[in-house]
Amino acid sequence: MQPPPVIILVEPQLVENIGMTARAMMNTGLKELRLVSPRDPWPLGEVHQQRMAAASSGADEILVNARLFDTVEEAIADLNYIYATTSRTHDMVNRIMTPRAAIPDMIARAGNDEKTGVMFGRERTGLVNDHIVLANAKITIPLNPEHTSLNLAQAVLLIGYEWYQAQDATPPDIVHTASSIPATREDYLNFYHRLETLLDEAGFFVTEEMRPTMTRSLQNMLQRAAMTDQEVRTWHGVLTALAKGQRGGHS
Repeated sequence: MQPPPVIILVEPQLVENIGMTARAMMNTGLKELRLVSPRDPWPLGEVHQQRMAAASSGADEILVNARLFDTVEEAIADLNYIYATTSRTHDMVNRIMTPRAAIPDMIARAGNDEKTGVMFGRERTGLVNDHIVLANAKITIPLNPEHTSLNLAQAVLLIGYEWYQAQDATPPDIVHTASSIPATREDYLNFYHRLETLLDEAGFFVTEEMRPTMTRSLQNMLQRAAMTDQEVRTWHGVLTALAKGQRGGHS
């Protein structure tokens, strides 16, 4: 993965939100946290420290390495490109991006050895205009227009998620088979032929005219099941039990 963007919290007000932000960052591979003038004096007292640590759920490394700054200008001085997160357009000309559009831009810049950062404002009011003008682009997260309010850590998580997903190689759809292996076509056919024989004996196929349609439907259902070899063996056991029960009922 390319080096991730720096996360900059401007004037955060609650230590719990700082802790939850660290947790969101750890979840999504973001590493560097910078704090600009947090409301509570830093370093924190014991009670505040405990509250923040509890909210971080083990993301201690990010909190320990978090850097403190007095101004936004100082916090972004070594960065090459800044994104400001906001839900408002403001009365200024800006490049406005969704997270999904911004992430490829960040990745490309990181590939060119540019260091990027994403700014987040206060929990209640967000970033002010004087901070937004310091950014190269704005990120606005598309949400339900009737309720766009996000917790600070939620906003960080959404950006981090897009960052991580853009470079993650996890298969989008996979069937976990544990110690089993997928059944072979021979496994399927043997099972199906046995099933068809037992259904014949039970009088399932009422008319020969309907048999082709019904057999195709049964085979299609079995193919969609994507069974393992163990599952096919289990279904053979089911057929054996049903056949024994049927013979017992006729005795």
